[in-house]
Amino acid sequence: MDKNEEVIQLLKTYNQEHIINLLDRLDEKEKEAVIEQVNKIDFHQIMELYQNTKKEIEIKENKIESIKYLDKEKLTKNEIDEFNRLGEEIIVSGMYAVVTMAGGQGTRLGHTGPKGTFKLDVYGKGKYLFEILAENLKEANKKYNTIIPWYIMTSKENNDETQEFLEKNNYFGYDKDSVMLFEQGELPLLDTEGKMLIGKDLKIKEASDGNGGVFSSLRLTGMLADMKERGIKWVFIGGVDNAILKMADVTLLGMAINEHVQIASKSVVKANPQERVGVFCKMNGHPKVIEYSELPEKMAEEVDNNGELKYGESHIMCNLFTIDAIEKISKEPLIYHSAFKKNSYIDEDGKEVIPNEPNSYKFEAFIFDSFELFDDIAILRGKREDDFAPVKNKEGVDSPKTAKELYEKFWERQK
Repeated sequence: MDKNEEVIQLLKTYNQEHIINLLDRLDEKEKEAVIEQVNKIDFHQIMELYQNTKKEIEIKENKIESIKYLDKEKLTKNEIDEFNRLGEEIIVSGMYAVVTMAGGQGTRLGHTGPKGTFKLDVYGKGKYLFEILAENLKEANKKYNTIIPWYIMTSKENNDETQEFLEKNNYFGYDKDSVMLFEQGELPLLDTEGKMLIGKDLKIKEASDGNGGVFSSLRLTGMLADMKERGIKWVFIGGVDNAILKMADVTLLGMAINEHVQIASKSVVKANPQERVGVFCKMNGHPKVIEYSELPEKMAEEVDNNGELKYGESHIMCNLFTIDAIEKISKEPLIYHSAFKKNSYIDEDGKEVIPNEPNSYKFEAFIFDSFELFDDIAILRGKREDDFAPVKNKEGVDSPKTAKELYEKFWERQK
């Protein structure tokens, strides 16, 4: 059986005959591109994900318990000094790296282009999100007399544009030999019948596999090997869209070392029980983040003896991992969550269909699903005004306006 026949057999096995029909209509070069794509797809995994869309999410309340954390505000001076000493040792020794997840576009902000190229209107002249992060890292480099390797996860969609943007802006003064770009993985989009969508480019339509894909992407692109070669022991992973994100927080790092854990995370208290954020907890004895939509209302409102929310520690995408933890997670299949969304596609007659209603499933893994692979995690409660100024929505909550205010007030307090 030649390679083409093998592909056709594979597509028949998984009821993707419409792709066989597509292959018949393509020229040799186009056909080769689709065959190459088909050979990279794990059909068994994709069909399993499709079957899971038909199952109800079930969370048994009795398996969930609150999780311990340290409140930075309540630490003694001795505790902070000790954590800072431990954290500084790692950074000064060159054993620390940072990963920025920047695979998204700024569509929700009304911005054309990668989200990191969005300009936040601070101090009148404005700063790009990538520029804000570069400044943050440069300050740490100066303070600890080092150059922290900076790994930026892009997507197939925005990789070239991100590269061009950073080069054009001379990496905002960051050492370009210490900036590495790598691409996030993708998974096919499926319609309600489990058929893969075909895009305008006459290929199978794919979308990024969620921020949980960062671990396997680090391994598959050789970035994990690069980190090991550099002697990295701890890796910070955060998003591109938090304007006051501390990427080299020695207190968080020192706490993780002191607690002998492989993962540490920073949290902020939920603004109210209904705030739409994922919260830390323990499920079946393992650390976990539960999405707001999956936490029963009764539990969301529960308070402890001090009158504080029992499940009030929000996950703000501010995570630390040992290099060993990243390696372990990169080889484990994480849970994928499905989102039912509107996606245009090319139909059997070669015409583009732009749906008015959601028509297809996108599958994403979340970074915090990796926490369940470990027995424990250290959590440091920070403060919203010091740690969390997200730029997510065009207006209202978590918008450029709120992020600008938080950013300017934060730096005013540092003077």
